[in-house]
Amino acid sequence: MSALPPSPPEPQIDPPNTVVIRTLDAHGVSYRLLPHDEPVFTVAAAAEQRGVIMEEMVKSILLRDRDGKHVMACVTGDVRIDPQAVRAHLGQGWSRLRFASAQEIQEVAGFVQGAVAPVGLPEHIPVLFDRGITECEKVNISSGDPMAGLELATDDLFRVSKAQLAHIAAVE
Repeated sequence: MSALPPSPPEPQIDPPNTVVIRTLDAHGVSYRLLPHDEPVFTVAAAAEQRGVIMEEMVKSILLRDRDGKHVMACVTGDVRIDPQAVRAHLGQGWSRLRFASAQEIQEVAGFVQGAVAPVGLPEHIPVLFDRGITECEKVNISSGDPMAGLELATDDLFRVSKAQLAHIAAVE
């Protein structure tokens, strides 16, 4: 009886060349690339493709006020954002918030809708994390490309994104 030949190693997939990857690499952040079989444009589809739970997904939503200012608001994948809570945290100088359009997301943040991340944003866009994100040891974010996600330590994401913490999840 002969021994079976060893299995070939898993192919190494290069990460996409996105601002998210470049920012994490520049800050020496370790991450695990989670490639998708097909492009994803929702948190549920991304969690399914990556084989992870919704509670570890970071849903990143770009919001815009009437004066054209933007904020990136982030919650875990299993909850919704409360735009009024985001506005209350931002304080004076911010008017009613609405979800940015796909065109605005591309023009302002440089991401396609569905591949938005709280990393690599222009400096003038504040980033808010719901406090629920801090309960996760590791999180999943978009790589900036709809064909891959990233898993990294929550502390590293918080540090690189320069996020503020607030209670911004909608109360069900």
